[in-house]
Amino acid sequence: MAKLEQQTIVPHLTLQALTAAELMSDNPISLRKNAGIRDAIALMTDRGFAAAPVIDESGRPIGVITVTDILIHDREFVSYLKTGDPTVKGKLRTHARLPADMGIEVVDRTTIGEIMTPAIFTVMENATAAAVVQTLLSLRIHHLFVSDRQGILVGVISMGDILRKLK
Repeated sequence: MAKLEQQTIVPHLTLQALTAAELMSDNPISLRKNAGIRDAIALMTDRGFAAAPVIDESGRPIGVITVTDILIHDREFVSYLKTGDPTVKGKLRTHARLPADMGIEVVDRTTIGEIMTPAIFTVMENATAAAVVQTLLSLRIHHLFVSDRQGILVGVISMGDILRKLK
């Protein structure tokens, strides 16, 4: 006797948004290009962001800083001076009174303008939701910024924003 398998019917999900304006999170937090990397790390970790637009003095977007940009920079930059290193000034060795095997971290003064991705992908507020999804997929990016007619950023769309609109 053959056993009949019970099939579970899974409903199709539908995107409950027609435009970029309906998908986006309002008012993306941005950083100035002269901000330090530690500032970006603090902002992004405190707010749970993986990317932030970088703006110039007039507030126009000039790039994007991502967690990946920071990790790549950090992997390549971090270095320590040993107290026996001849590049360390004698006064520092004398006054610090550190054991020879202890290191001194070099302060990273790199700005996010130096390591940001110098391009920012945007769509207009009235772009269709289908165009937004297609743009994210075709460019293989995780964040798409939304701008108004004047080119001012008014929102950001992440994959999480899209998933939240699926019903």
